[in-house]
Amino acid sequence: MTTTPPIGVLLLQLGTPDSPSTRDVRKYLREFLSDPRVIDLPAPMRALLLNAIILPFRPRKTSRMYRLIWTDQGSPLLINTRRLTDEVRDQLGEGYAVAFAMRYKHPSIESGIERLVNSGCERLVVLPLFPQYASASGGSAVARTMEIVAGRWNVLDVSTIGAFYDDPGYLGAVASVARPELDAVEWDHILFSYHGLPEKHIAKSDPSGDWCLKVDRCCDIITDANRFCYRAQCFATTAGLVKELGIDRGMYSTSFQSRLAGQKWIEPYTDFVMPQLHARGVRSLAVVTPSFTADCLETLEEIGIRGRAQWMGLGGTRFTLISCVNAATPWAAAVASLVRDQAAISVGGADS
Repeated sequence: MTTTPPIGVLLLQLGTPDSPSTRDVRKYLREFLSDPRVIDLPAPMRALLLNAIILPFRPRKTSRMYRLIWTDQGSPLLINTRRLTDEVRDQLGEGYAVAFAMRYKHPSIESGIERLVNSGCERLVVLPLFPQYASASGGSAVARTMEIVAGRWNVLDVSTIGAFYDDPGYLGAVASVARPELDAVEWDHILFSYHGLPEKHIAKSDPSGDWCLKVDRCCDIITDANRFCYRAQCFATTAGLVKELGIDRGMYSTSFQSRLAGQKWIEPYTDFVMPQLHARGVRSLAVVTPSFTADCLETLEEIGIRGRAQWMGLGGTRFTLISCVNAATPWAAAVASLVRDQAAISVGGADS
């Protein structure tokens, strides 16, 4: 009697240092920022920028930030992703083996694939946990996974799940986490803050070359020209969440955080929007971060600590950071549904 091998599920996150020490943060930043999909400069220029400007100074500052959010169990991103993996494993049940990996540092993609292969898997469903597509996040994670799979003697059957920015399960999960906090207080405004991206990356995602950032209101709708546009997908996510949560027109904004100096990033900037909102009379502000599925440095420190300090320093009276979906049951159920759908498609494609 032949036993059907389990379907391997590999959940991918960006990465985290092994510890908040300056040494480990430097190692993490070196690996992360050496990726040509992250800093898309010619290799000599990227190396010069990294070794002469970023690595001599940034690790110490970033280390201090990590220390503010680090827990006894380790990095919040690592903890939340591990918990999600356990929840998804429970949701999927028999017939699936589930592992997670980080694009940068540990646990590595290599180790994640090895765990699934050792569980008897011959097929993989790969899900980068980034709702909106960017070459610097989901694109890089998938490219690295394919590179590792291709290097194996026995090449696995692999299918990937793309951007899920408008998936009803994902939107419902975010809304289910946000709703209790939003309903508990009458907030003046809700700010949807997404991770930023260089405008150069947006332009490169446009196959036509004449739509993204060249047409007025180019991100208002998803078209063939901007179907890979991270910014357009972020605005589509906001629209979906606004509908799901029943937020009135004029009571919300979309902005972008986490930019680096040296080039123009997509706008509007979160730290610029806050003073504008205060000038309009907004005093109580809730922030949702829907480009992150797990709380991490960019949510807990950048928004939860620095963002809060900025808002209260402006004269705001109330501020809250809505938690990411992390390992919430509705989110684990949404992930399991995405995996089942993809597994069914890949089987159908193989049989046709």
